[in-house]
Amino acid sequence: MTTGRDVTSAFVGSLFCAYTGQPFDTLKVRLQAPTSSPLSPTSTFLKIIRAESPLALWKGVVPTTLGMCIENAVAFGINEQLKRSFPSPLEPFDMGQAGGGRVKLEFYNDIVRPALFGLGTGFCSSFVLISSEVVKTRTQIMTAAVSSVRITKDILRERGMAGLFVGVDGQIMRDAPFYAVFFGSYELSKFSLFTLSDGRLPEDLNYLLSGGLAGMIGWFVAMPFDVPKTILQSDPKGKVLGGYFPIMADVARKRGVINGLFAGLGPTMVRAFPSNAALFLGVEWTKKLFDTSFGKG
Repeated sequence: MTTGRDVTSAFVGSLFCAYTGQPFDTLKVRLQAPTSSPLSPTSTFLKIIRAESPLALWKGVVPTTLGMCIENAVAFGINEQLKRSFPSPLEPFDMGQAGGGRVKLEFYNDIVRPALFGLGTGFCSSFVLISSEVVKTRTQIMTAAVSSVRITKDILRERGMAGLFVGVDGQIMRDAPFYAVFFGSYELSKFSLFTLSDGRLPEDLNYLLSGGLAGMIGWFVAMPFDVPKTILQSDPKGKVLGGYFPIMADVARKRGVINGLFAGLGPTMVRAFPSNAALFLGVEWTKKLFDTSFGKG
């Protein structure tokens, strides 16, 4: 039952997350693409709306949703299993007496645990996510109306299965640090908001705020690793392995660290809060529904 709970909650959270955040993700990819003209996020947004249509902001949402469902089923499944296998001495919402300094100190000393679990989660989920990420990236940079299925067929025809695994090293380099910070900051935020409010903050609001903050912090840390990954995976001739670090160095040299490796940071941060707030709210709601209906497994 615990596996079904983990997978179902991840699926529901993924649906919430994908449709909330896809317009911002499309904007980010357009800004990061090597063919992108030097426009501001607002100008790029208006250009998409005028030249294509508002629905163009949801380009690639189908592979994104499918990939996100699979990725989060793996990510949250691995993370929950690690938490069960190596339990923390404290549970954030079993803390009626959490105002004590000793309890706080024990929790903060233990925060490395979810960060390490997140690091392992990111490494494993990279291999699950990469194919849908390649298709999504290639779909989002297209200005014409081309379906994700068509893009997938083109990739398979041109390069075979290897074409769906372009940028494996880049995927790992982005996802491992992202999940380490993502899960670590989520647990830290939940605990901090709970204790600062003396337990009066509604649980759902805590999930929303903590999830949104975790998404923003995680993406800020992962952003320099995401830009070269996007460039590599948007290239029809991109390498499966070995092309990532040369691209990162080239971007930093030609565009600079701030303008190059943090390109698209604005829409990414704007997307990160609502989409990850929705993700964790969906996950926590579904977990509570399972626990109420079937009991904690």
